[in-house]
Amino acid sequence: MGHQQAHNHAHPDLRGRKLLISIFLNILITIAQVIGGLISGSLALLSDALHNFSDVITLIISYVASKLTKQKASVSRTFGFKRAEILAAFINASTLVIVAVILIIEAFKRFLNPQVIDSTLVIWLAFIAILGNGLSVLLLKKDAKSNLNMQSAYLHLLTDMLASVAVLIGGLLMKYYQLFWVDSLLTFLIAVYLIWVGWDLLKTSTKMIMLFTPDHINIETVVKTVNQIPKVKKMHHVHIWNLSDDELHLEAHLDLFEDISVSEFDSLLTTIEQVLHDEFNINHVTIQPEYEKADPKEVIVQD
Repeated sequence: MGHQQAHNHAHPDLRGRKLLISIFLNILITIAQVIGGLISGSLALLSDALHNFSDVITLIISYVASKLTKQKASVSRTFGFKRAEILAAFINASTLVIVAVILIIEAFKRFLNPQVIDSTLVIWLAFIAILGNGLSVLLLKKDAKSNLNMQSAYLHLLTDMLASVAVLIGGLLMKYYQLFWVDSLLTFLIAVYLIWVGWDLLKTSTKMIMLFTPDHINIETVVKTVNQIPKVKKMHHVHIWNLSDDELHLEAHLDLFEDISVSEFDSLLTTIEQVLHDEFNINHVTIQPEYEKADPKEVIVQD
C-alpha cells in the first residue's frame, strides 16, 4: 500500500481574502438592487438582486469550504474536510438552477401583466452592479482555473455581471422606447443562461460526490499501462475517483507473476506511482498485491 501526493494549494489565504471582498461587494449590490427594484417596479432588477443574493450565499459557502479544507485529518475524519469544496460547488450549482426556475416563473407572470418601470433607476443600479461584479470576477478569475469551488463562485459572479449588462440594456430600451415588456424577456433570458451555466457545474460536482471515474480518465488505458510494467500480471478491482479538486485517487488489486518480497514490491510500487502520476496525474495510489489468489480478476468488480 502506498501513496504519492502532489497537491495544488495556491495561496489559500489570498483566496479567502478575495472571497471576503466579493462577499462585501455583493451584499452592497443586493441591498441596493432590492430597494431599487421595489421602487422602480423592475422585475429584471429584482431578479438580478435575487441572483446577487444567491451569490452572497454562494461566496459564503465557498469561503467556509476553503477554510474547512485546511483542517487537519483526525481519527474521526480521516480525510479531514477535503471534500467540502466539492460539496460547496454542488450547492452553488444547485442554487443557480433553482434561482433560474423561480425567475422563469416570475417572468411569465410579469409578461402577462406588464408594468410601467422607473427605467432611470434601473439603469444606474445595473451600472453599479456591473462595476461591483466585474471587480469580483477579476479577483476570482485566476483561482477559478484550478479549483472547482472557486470556479462555482466565479461562475455565479460572471453570470450576474452579464445579467446586469442585460438589465442595463433593458433599462435603456425602456427609457428611450417605452418597451416595458423587455423587462420580462430579459428576466427569462437571464434565467435560461443561469441554467445553461449551472448545469455543467452541477453534473461535474455530482459525479465527484458519487465518486465516478473522472471524464478524462480511461480505466482500460490505465490498466493496460500498468500491466506493461515488469512483474505485473494484471491490475484488477480498480477504483479511480477525485477526493478533492487536486487529489485523484486510485485503488486496485495487483496480481503478480512472482511471489516477490516486500522490499521488491516497494520498488515496484514506486515505479507504478511514478507512471500513474506522470501519465494520468493520479497522485494517491493504494495497491493490494496478490499472487495466485483466488478472487475475481475483472477490472471492475462489484463490491
